[in-house]
Amino acid sequence: MKLKHNINPVLLQFINFIILMYTVLTYIPWYIFSGSRQAIAKSKQVKARPVNNRPGGAYRSVNSMHCLASVLYPGCDTLDKVFKYAKTKYKDKKLLGTREILKEEDEIQPSGKVFKKVILGKYTWLSYEDVYIKAVNFGNGLAVLGQQPKTNIAIFCETRAEWMIAAQACFMCNYQLVTLYATLGGAAIVHGLNETEVTTIITSKELMQTKLKEIVSQVPRLRHIITVDGKPTTWSEFPKGVIVHTMASVQAMGAKADSGNKQQARPVPSDIAVIMYTSGSTGIPKGVMISHCNIIAGITGMAERIPNLGEKDIYVGYLPLAHVLELSAELVCLSHGCRIGYSSPQTLADQSSKIKKGSKGDVTTLKPTLMAAVPEIMDRIYKNVMNKVNEMTSFQRNLFILAYNYKMEQISKGYTTPLCDSLIFRKVRMLLGGKIRILLCGGAPLSAATQRFMNICFCCPVGQGYGLTESAGAGTITEVWDYTTGRVGAPLVCCEIKLLNWEEGGYYNTDKPYPRGEILIGGQNVTVGYYKNEGRTRKDFTVDENGQRWLHTGDIGEFHPDGCLKIIDRKKDLVKLQAGEYVSLGKVEAALKNLPLVDNICAYASSFHSYVIGFVVPNQKELVELARKKGFKGTWEEICNSSEMEKEVLKVLAEAAMAANLEKFEIPVKIRLSPDPWTPETGLVTDAFKLKRKELTAHYQMDIDRMYGTN
Repeated sequence: MKLKHNINPVLLQFINFIILMYTVLTYIPWYIFSGSRQAIAKSKQVKARPVNNRPGGAYRSVNSMHCLASVLYPGCDTLDKVFKYAKTKYKDKKLLGTREILKEEDEIQPSGKVFKKVILGKYTWLSYEDVYIKAVNFGNGLAVLGQQPKTNIAIFCETRAEWMIAAQACFMCNYQLVTLYATLGGAAIVHGLNETEVTTIITSKELMQTKLKEIVSQVPRLRHIITVDGKPTTWSEFPKGVIVHTMASVQAMGAKADSGNKQQARPVPSDIAVIMYTSGSTGIPKGVMISHCNIIAGITGMAERIPNLGEKDIYVGYLPLAHVLELSAELVCLSHGCRIGYSSPQTLADQSSKIKKGSKGDVTTLKPTLMAAVPEIMDRIYKNVMNKVNEMTSFQRNLFILAYNYKMEQISKGYTTPLCDSLIFRKVRMLLGGKIRILLCGGAPLSAATQRFMNICFCCPVGQGYGLTESAGAGTITEVWDYTTGRVGAPLVCCEIKLLNWEEGGYYNTDKPYPRGEILIGGQNVTVGYYKNEGRTRKDFTVDENGQRWLHTGDIGEFHPDGCLKIIDRKKDLVKLQAGEYVSLGKVEAALKNLPLVDNICAYASSFHSYVIGFVVPNQKELVELARKKGFKGTWEEICNSSEMEKEVLKVLAEAAMAANLEKFEIPVKIRLSPDPWTPETGLVTDAFKLKRKELTAHYQMDIDRMYGTN
């Protein structure tokens, strides 16, 4: 995992001697004054143990061996009580921040396309008290419109302060909040709205015009549309009986309404707080019913893994709030006095697509201390920085590589490198504002190379988390002083995890040196089940003889001696080839995805054939350069459609696959190069950038037939 340099061997020996002297001279003051000694000791401690000595026994955190945690604060067993507690404790402190738009411009690209660019101002903040009052008024206003406790109401909106205000209003009044991704296709939106029989939907002006306008006639029960960002333009095609309101007007109704009967509507812990529709990576989105006590148990477990969480922290919220990772992260922050500044992937950094050149992105202005990300975003940062390193002068590049390799060696021993951090990595760190102290990655596996890169260049721990919508996002998170890669940490204090034998895949909880099997999560964070889908609920959830509820995740893991879990496979990703060999598609993709030449990859295999194929989104800069070296000329589409270039890319993939110790039958034999990227808008990946295998298979069916010679 070390970077390669081209320094003269004699000069390198001299540099290594200087580094050795520096390390020796700084070790004693570091040992005396740094708190890292405790971190080294903690990193070597056992983090979880099995509750009994039987094979397949559940593992628990050493901090919750006798009793799993279920509440953040005594007596706060529903989400409305948690927010009321936080409002009382942090009353006038800043809570939700939004940047004002100073100017919008249309920028014409050389291709003729028009991109919208924005210049943004400072963050304006709502205090805990402000948010509480707005949520109370909105909840009362919804009651005026006829919303009843324990009935469904949908939110179909981008991540923003109004989303959280609406959610808190629903939690207070015991309305069941139905969450839908803003990037879902029309059919999926209609399915979610009709299945939950909602009469009211909360949305934005843009989504109302671009998404809802086309499908509202297919939602016969819909009566009210509430836009969070002001009065929408007149829309003559509204079906009869549908009324459009602004959020401000509903809040005004609520402020005037009689709230004498409000107390009767309060939820109890077992009431459903959210019906969260999944991103649909394996088919039609499923609605997961998450109760108040499920969410509270989950955020209790997560908060315990973030040391010194409090009023000094600033969290940047930009992932979809319809994703359990983002909703959980924001609720953790809200309950601990942190500030949440809102952003979007298009305005996050100075180089983001909607930020006008020369103006500041959100993280530069906000300077967050906490951030959550999905692996796709971290992989992009990694590739962009490494491309910049490759463009440096020889001296600059070698200096960076020496510092990188030196720091990698030091953090593997638990040591810090303040000189390297301030002199070499400061510029890279500024890409995320310069103040990040913890990065949390979830939603999909993070490669070891990317995790180590983020550790080194952003000078902070990168915690990998593992959880599902069905476990309220909670499962495991690595501890901040654990600098190992490829693992997802020990079970959180709110849950326990056991491994179930999976004979077909050859994974057993009696395996040596590590027990292996399908991951089952148990605890109060395990959700109620799927909305109106009892068959699937019975399949994925079981209850044992002690009344403990277990979620069967479909993921394969192994426990290490210190109680940390590693995800090694996925049942749905395992395909049996014609000759009987099993191929893990996820394993193949993980081995090849970090190549500079690859922006994204989907491996495909069929039981009717003897080899693996793949669909690849190539990195444009790298592929164009490869085509130039091979003497191939043409447009971007012509390069991607060239069988000659397919063969050249296959050679690069094969070399990387062998270096990653893939078996011969696991290496893709044929590929299709895609000139178009896979984004949530294309419907080929989820909002967390997980592959939608079913949709990708349908999209590339003609190519599959060609590569397998069946057309």
